[in-house]
Amino acid sequence: MSTTATRVIVTGDKRRKALLRTRRPENLDRPGQRARSRRETLAGYGFLVPWLIGFFGLTIIPMVYSLYLSFTRYNIFQPPSWIGLDNYIRLFTNDPQFIQSAQITLVYVLVGTPITLAAALVVAMLLNFRDKGSGFFRSAFYAPSLIGGSVSVAIVWRAMFAGDGPVDSSLSFFGLDLGGWIGNPDLVLPAMIVLSIWQFGATMVIFLAGLKQIPKELYEAAEMDGANAWHRFRAVTLPMLSPVIFFNLLLGLIGAFQVFASAYIISNGSGGPAGMTNFITLYLYKRGFADGQMGYAAAIAWVLLVVVAVIAFVLFRTQRSWVHYAGDNR
Repeated sequence: MSTTATRVIVTGDKRRKALLRTRRPENLDRPGQRARSRRETLAGYGFLVPWLIGFFGLTIIPMVYSLYLSFTRYNIFQPPSWIGLDNYIRLFTNDPQFIQSAQITLVYVLVGTPITLAAALVVAMLLNFRDKGSGFFRSAFYAPSLIGGSVSVAIVWRAMFAGDGPVDSSLSFFGLDLGGWIGNPDLVLPAMIVLSIWQFGATMVIFLAGLKQIPKELYEAAEMDGANAWHRFRAVTLPMLSPVIFFNLLLGLIGAFQVFASAYIISNGSGGPAGMTNFITLYLYKRGFADGQMGYAAAIAWVLLVVVAVIAFVLFRTQRSWVHYAGDNR
């Protein structure tokens, strides 16, 4: 083939590619296609309308209004009157019950959440290495998380840890006469923590799903290098499972700050004995609905929200140092 013919072919190929790049698809130039695209977009926004109404009507607007109420004196029956920061000043300077409530809630969160995560991880690892009957055991361990927040379970728990309940009777058989957990200020909070640990089923299922995603080749390589079970757990399981641990830790902390139903039932709404079940949510309820101090209760709610937001922010900021995602070079 001659040089001139080759130049014509090359030039024609370049011109054809340029035309293909600049030519728009015919179906997008048709008015009918553009109208159909607009209708699909409008339909998508139309399906979002119910959610947007609920989001703004049931979440955003009530939150903004409660923030306004936290700066007022409001008892439902009279219009709110603006008092500025008085509610917040009273919280931290002239309300020892709130300080005790915050301390009890903090102990419940800092003790109950790590133990719950540890128990869920241990059970998940045991189920991960068991094939026969694993479905039954998963269901058995998951069931308490479905019913743990119900009123009936709280009533049963109060009966179990009462002075003449089965737990106290069993301990008395071994010479430990505690006189009941529910009426003892030193033991009622541990009983509440045990109840939260008993509901680790949902956390366990998430851990189990994360363990299933860890490649077995990593364990085989570590075993070939002479790593024992503890070294494999520390060097393979924990790093690969760190995103799941972070997720469960975040949800566990947020859920622990919101404990209410079990504390209300076990203490009959009083927060006793000696205020040891008077968690922040229960104290908020008592101030708002029992005492009619809605403005003050709104201030408590916003303090709780800020605390949870700060904890979540700290977790997200520190995750770079201990959470390892797939494809990370760290």
